Amino acid sequence: LLQCLATLAATAWKEAQQSQQQFQAQQQELAQLQEQLSRARQDGERWASALQRAQRESLEREATRGAEQARQQELIRDMKGRLLELLREKDALWQKTEGIETPAASPVPRDAGLCACCRKDFRLLSRRYSCRLCQGKVCQTCSVDVGKQGRCCLLCYQHGHTHAP
Repeated sequence: LLQCLATLAATAWKEAQQSQQQFQAQQQELAQLQEQLSRARQDGERWASALQRAQRESLEREATRGAEQARQQELIRDMKGRLLELLREKDALWQKTEGIETPAASPVPRDAGLCACCRKDFRLLSRRYSCRLCQGKVCQTCSVDVGKQGRCCLLCYQHGHTHAP
């Protein structure tokens, strides 16, 4: 019986040691899991803080963008108002100029030694040109080159007589 008890005691002792080892292994595993949980909580707090900061920055950007958009819309409104004002002014000036008649071309002096427009003497170095429309003699300053059609005086050019009579 004593030998049976000693065997049972030895078996119980081995089982106790194995249980002790399992218990220590589980305690180490528990410590590792607690450490991982602690790191996960810290990471979660950092991510939550970063998320709040990003949301706050986003709201600030949105508010700034809204203010800028409102300022641009006000500027557009002001520019449209100014454009309408300028169009009204242009129309008023146009209506005022409608009643003004353009002066008729003055008769061309037949003195071949003077420019018909500025009355400058033709000299050795100042060339004389014949206007293709009114046939008056004009200097280079008072004439306009209209390409292949020749030259015409400023008065005819300003009155829009671009066609030959």
